[in-house]
Parts: sequence; C-alpha cells; structure tokens
Amino acid sequence: MKILMVLTSHDKLGNTGKDTGFWLEEFAAPYYVFKDAGADIVLASPKGGQPPLDPSSDAPDAQTAATDRFKTDNVAQADLASTETLSSISADGFDAIFYPGGHGPLWDLANDADSIKLIETFDATDRPVGAVCHAPAIFKDTKGTDGKPLVNGKTVTGFTNSEEDAVQLTDVVPFLVEDMLKANGGKFERGDDWASFVVTDGKLVTGQNPASSEAAAEKLLELLKA
Repeated sequence: MKILMVLTSHDKLGNTGKDTGFWLEEFAAPYYVFKDAGADIVLASPKGGQPPLDPSSDAPDAQTAATDRFKTDNVAQADLASTETLSSISADGFDAIFYPGGHGPLWDLANDADSIKLIETFDATDRPVGAVCHAPAIFKDTKGTDGKPLVNGKTVTGFTNSEEDAVQLTDVVPFLVEDMLKANGGKFERGDDWASFVVTDGKLVTGQNPASSEAAAEKLLELLKA
C-alpha cells in the first residue's frame, strides 16, 4: 500500500503580513494513521523540501496526540523536511492520494497544474482521493472524466463559511471553500463547527476541519482495504 501525501508550499496569508502554510494536525494525524497501517508514504509539495508550517497550528491549544508524537519522531521530521517536488511525481504505483489542509492550499494547490493532473488521474483510475479542511480547495479547477467539475453531483465537505468567519479570515482568503464546492456542483454537507465530520462519496473522501483529519484518513484506509 503506497500513499501520496501532498502539502502546500505557500507561506503568506494574503496581504496580512502573517505567515501560513499547512496545518500540523492535518498532516500528523493522517501520516500516523497511514504509517501504523503499514503504508509506504511519499510526501510531495509544489516547491519540494520543507513545506511551511502554519504557526497557528503549532500553538499549545492546537496540539494533539499525533502532533506530540510527530515532535519526537526524527524520521517523520526528516521525511517532512525533504518532500519531493510535485512536478517530479507520477501517479503510477500509488494506491491513494491525500491532501492535508491549512490555508496555504488556497493559494497554490488550488491552481497547481501538476496537482490537478494527479487528482484527475487518480479519479479516472478509481483510486481514493482525500482532502481535509482547506485542502478541498484542490477541487477548484479539477475535472472529472465527463469534463465537468470533479465534485459535481458528489457529496462533499470542507472548511465551512462559519468556521472561516470565526477565524476572521473571510475577507483575506482568495475564495471560500464551502462556496467554491457548491459553485462546482458539489452537494455540500457539514457538521457542527470544529467537530469531526467526514463525507465519503465513491472514492472521494473529504473532512470538514482539523478535528476531522484522523477520521478522514481512516475512511481513506477503509476504501483501500475494501
């Protein structure tokens, strides 16, 4: 079992002067779900190397068992520091692809041609595609085999408008994940703000927020084992 995890390389939170990147829990929890299941994990990002960490996800109140484990795991830290360049990655040989969130993907992965090609290839070959929180931004320009938006007619979730409003970034982000998924024909479902909520439609798995990251990874695993 071989899983590709794709992280953002974008580190600026719009014009706020603040830093952003990937959300630590949304990487760490799925990473260990996959690793503990015996998966071979390959990490990639648009620029390769160390992806930027959203500093807010490193705050004391954002820590979980998975992030604590990561901070004492030298192997995982070395893997993260040396992600492969996304343009060098082929879908061949991978069983699934998973995208952790953080605000970064809204700026780079949403429009990244290499990422779009990978997602469309996994979808066309009936392999699981997973994304959590802001990472469903990757479906902005991806198309299904019918030429329509990949999420068209599919049940999906992602970071909600009310959650974005709660973190006061509605006017900072380039687009709202919930609005984009709906505009692309997705059947958007949601749970309570900040509570774990995951939707599976065929081989597509989406999670609403950081609390959903472990459950989203587990659902992806279920699809691989089915």
